[in-house]
Amino acid sequence: MKSEIRNQKSKVSEQMPDGILDMFKKSGALLEGHFLLTSGNHSDQYFQCAKVLQYPEYAEKLCGIIAGEFKNKKIDVVIAPAIGGIVVGQEVARQLGARSIFAERKDGAMQLRRGFEVKNSERVLVCEDVVTTGGSVFEVIEIVGKNDGDLAGVGVIVDRSGGKVKFPVNDQIACYTTEAVTYTPDECPLCKEGSEPVKPGSRNS
Repeated sequence: MKSEIRNQKSKVSEQMPDGILDMFKKSGALLEGHFLLTSGNHSDQYFQCAKVLQYPEYAEKLCGIIAGEFKNKKIDVVIAPAIGGIVVGQEVARQLGARSIFAERKDGAMQLRRGFEVKNSERVLVCEDVVTTGGSVFEVIEIVGKNDGDLAGVGVIVDRSGGKVKFPVNDQIACYTTEAVTYTPDECPLCKEGSEPVKPGSRNS
């Protein structure tokens, strides 16, 4: 079982475009181990985009892929879910000459706080660092709709769903798409080996 898991993990490096792989490798952003994802599932890989985005030159290049897709779409505001999407949203907005805001979770739901607002008919781009099920992005899209914003599209750095997550937009772009190996807690082979999952962002991850 261990060798089978390791072979699955190697596919990410083989499929990732060289330029993006180089940025993730140099920054240590592609983690391997036993992780508890936001969805509640487990995985042997985690894209810690904060580690690659800490370098402004990498952030500029990665977010430039997203900004390039929407440069002619007249974006007024870029909104991202906290915390992971904030840097992505800020840099994409900078390159597009747009306003940057973020939604944050309170009482279990994504909300606009700190005086942030989506104004009626504003052209809105939603950005995120990593999506697996897309849950946080769907919540932010709902916020845009409730505030009568004009949803222009979604841009993410890494799509771990293999392109399976489809948002209700015409334009959806990911810098890198992969179909991540995930397990339910009951089926996780790493748990059966006696390993304890680590929630990304805790300890050294």
